Amino acid sequence: MTRPTALALILAALAACSGGSDGYPALVPTQTILAGRAPEPDPAPDLTARGDALRARADALRAEMP
Repeated sequence: MTRPTALALILAALAACSGGSDGYPALVPTQTILAGRAPEPDPAPDLTARGDALRARADALRAEMP
């Protein structure tokens, strides 16, 4: 690929990326964030229990293999 072709390709890609923005993205006011619903419960205990169950199942399957 020649340099002018590569430069034209890079400029076209940059022009395509900058077409739809009106400056900075809209920011969410703090009051809107604080007035929202309560955070969801932490899924870590459920994921830990599922991981333990999968590890136990994998160990059982490995034990069946000769």
